[in-house]
Amino acid sequence: MKFVTLSNGIQMPILGYGVYQVTKEECERCVLDALSVGYRAIDTAQSYFNEAEVGSAIKKSGIPREEIFLTTKVWIEHYGYEKTKASVLESLRKLQTDYLDLCLLHQPFSDYYGSWRALEDLYEEGKIKAIGISNFYPDRMVDIASFARIRPMVNQVETHPLNQQILAKQYMDKYHVQIEAWAPFGEGRGGLFNNPLLLEIGAKYGKTTAQVMLRWHIQRGVVVIPKSTHKERMIENLNVFDFALSDEDMNKIATLDTNTSSFFSHSDPAMVEWFVKMVEERKKLS
Repeated sequence: MKFVTLSNGIQMPILGYGVYQVTKEECERCVLDALSVGYRAIDTAQSYFNEAEVGSAIKKSGIPREEIFLTTKVWIEHYGYEKTKASVLESLRKLQTDYLDLCLLHQPFSDYYGSWRALEDLYEEGKIKAIGISNFYPDRMVDIASFARIRPMVNQVETHPLNQQILAKQYMDKYHVQIEAWAPFGEGRGGLFNNPLLLEIGAKYGKTTAQVMLRWHIQRGVVVIPKSTHKERMIENLNVFDFALSDEDMNKIATLDTNTSSFFSHSDPAMVEWFVKMVEERKKLS
């Protein structure tokens, strides 16, 4: 496994396993499968509602905790200093661990500065080894990187061949914030798995389009957390360290960039209202 070194010296696997949209019923089995085939980084979140299953799988795997890089994320309804601190402690309980390797603020809304101060304190207390953000666009990333007591070490954003985050990565590199991709395949939107250019490049190396995309990310220095519920696909996604894309092929893939989200824009007021509505609806259910 290849690692990246975060700004505080922590080593983070460049390829891990993500459990977004993995159901509670399947999650424990999937994480056990991922760990059994060699993954040592697991990415979950409070809003995925499967932290307990991830924790159970890690316990059952028998793999020493210190060999696993574990990430979770704080959801918006838990923002604010006190609520964030309490929610992280609850995540630790569900995950059956006394520390997190990485904890992210999941969205750039509400009192994220109050939440960030909570993560800073938990970091200094040793409850979290590294702290970061998710879905922070370049302007908000620069803001928090400039004014927070501790600069974010990671920013997890939508990144794939159709939305390559060129400008965002330039600013993350400038501020020594590690870029991490969610949806590294764009969930196949825009026909990425059957893209003619990616198919052509894959045929050249004897690799699938998914493997080409993962290798492209890795050569850009982007941390990736592909999700699959199929063990054979998990193995395939790990099998990307035995080849390297040429500069020519990297440049060809660069031409696929649309500089547009395949999902939604966090700067769209209507989308912000959607997040607010979702938080309010979940409060009623809690």
